[in-house]
Amino acid sequence: MSANSETILVTSPLEEEHVSRIREAAPEGVTVVCDQDLLPDTRYVADHKGVDTFTRTAEQEERFAAHLRRATILWDFPASGLADAPNVRWVQTTSSGVGQLVSKLKLADHPVVISTARGVHAGPLAEFAMMALLIHAKRLDYLRAEQKAHRWERYCGTDLRGRVMAVVGAGRVGAEVGRLAKAFGMHVLSVVNRPSPERAAELHADEVMGPDRLVDAVSRADCVTLCAPHTSDTENMIDAGVIARMKPGVVFVNIGRGQLVDEEALIEALRDDRIGFAALDVARMEPLPKDSPLWDMPNVLISPHSASTVESENEKIVDIFIENLRHFVAGEPDRMINVFDKTRMY
Repeated sequence: MSANSETILVTSPLEEEHVSRIREAAPEGVTVVCDQDLLPDTRYVADHKGVDTFTRTAEQEERFAAHLRRATILWDFPASGLADAPNVRWVQTTSSGVGQLVSKLKLADHPVVISTARGVHAGPLAEFAMMALLIHAKRLDYLRAEQKAHRWERYCGTDLRGRVMAVVGAGRVGAEVGRLAKAFGMHVLSVVNRPSPERAAELHADEVMGPDRLVDAVSRADCVTLCAPHTSDTENMIDAGVIARMKPGVVFVNIGRGQLVDEEALIEALRDDRIGFAALDVARMEPLPKDSPLWDMPNVLISPHSASTVESENEKIVDIFIENLRHFVAGEPDRMINVFDKTRMY
């Protein structure tokens, strides 16, 4: 594979400092194309979508189409997928959970190599889960109300040490949730597809269980954190029956995908306070519809699918891209990291 034949096209917003890093690291002869005027303005740091009002002129569309025809490597999927990019052999995505996108674009049988941002978001997502647990345990809303009322009355909260955290889904996010939970002295149950005692250290878990023990895990947990991807096996895995078996007053955190949960059953459990508090970074329909009851529930925290987004995100994804670029150009695809498994769809 000749380096001279490779053209990288940046198809989603990326700060110029990171584009420069890619150019500096690219092997000799590799072309890096990033026309910033062909990409939307961003709404925040590490915004991979950009403003909704963005449109290209006819001239810009023609220029972007020409870039796509020449490209052999893409930073992120364009809206058209690979339909207008016949020479692309590798795509670096800016997300971890791209299974549904790969399916939508009908790329399961396509020879293109897809690498993901797996691991980049583990830290921020785990921090969000622990924030939710601490908000509830330390009664932040109560403290805010008391402060607003200028009232100094002692109160009692809850500690985390000795409580049980059920982490549903392995991967780096699940492992990081387990690590932080252990740091707070919690007992960690890890529910994974490939359970074995040998994985306990990797997952920072006290017990490793298979999907057949999901009900057992959630019935013991003081906090249930979903980290699993959306697949045919995980869709609606948290249904009314599973929710009914959860411990009364449990804290429920979803940093996986909204499709994992029967949302109506979740709402009912929140109304009845069977679930004491829910922190939801994802929803079945995104954006969450304005008429969803979840918006106004006092025991719900809504995050607009942003718990994973931090200022260092693109820096970390570019690190992955640069490492993989070296192996791809050298003809060493087996040494690339974070390669998407089209069989498992994650």
